[in-house]
Amino acid sequence: MVQSAPKLIDVNEFITQYGDNNNYELIDGELIEIEPTGPHEQVSSFTSRKLNVEIDRHNLPYFTPHRCLIKLLATSTAFRPDVIVLDQTQLINEPLWQQEPVITSGKSIKLIAEVVSTNWQNDYARKVEDYALLGVPEYWIIDYLGLGGREYIGKTKQPTITICKLIEDEYQKQLFQDDAQLVSSIFTNLQLTAKQVLSAGGSVNIVGRV
Repeated sequence: MVQSAPKLIDVNEFITQYGDNNNYELIDGELIEIEPTGPHEQVSSFTSRKLNVEIDRHNLPYFTPHRCLIKLLATSTAFRPDVIVLDQTQLINEPLWQQEPVITSGKSIKLIAEVVSTNWQNDYARKVEDYALLGVPEYWIIDYLGLGGREYIGKTKQPTITICKLIEDEYQKQLFQDDAQLVSSIFTNLQLTAKQVLSAGGSVNIVGRV
């Protein structure tokens, strides 16, 4: 049986048809279904809440929108990050923001966090490349189930947070596990451990997976 190739759509069509549907994002014109679990949403919510505490504590001009798309201008791609921190002072330069929650410039973004699920390759590879090209200064990969490949989280696979900091045009990565204190260049006074975030979904402690 010959399977037909999936129908590709452009990014503007995607925004029109699926902009309000949190179940999809677009990669190279192909619809990608997002199927978050309850624990996935718990981890996302916990992370967003902790970052909002820092925003309030230091009276920063940032916020974490409940719903937001990132439109990559050079490709038919639109990502729907699990957590995104936006700089309110930059939104005046966003051409679509007044009509819909769509971001096109990395200057508007302070931090993105993706909570890893079954499509972990996108979080560890594709989005690392695209977020760096966009100029996102900090990108967190929250792998609360230790799903990532060995080349990303080590041979003994366990829950891991990878914080990618943009140096010039390339991400420098640092891995955090267990009780390690997270180190952020955006929230420099953050008092948060990897374990606090990784256990927010109530998952069992997965250690020693191969």
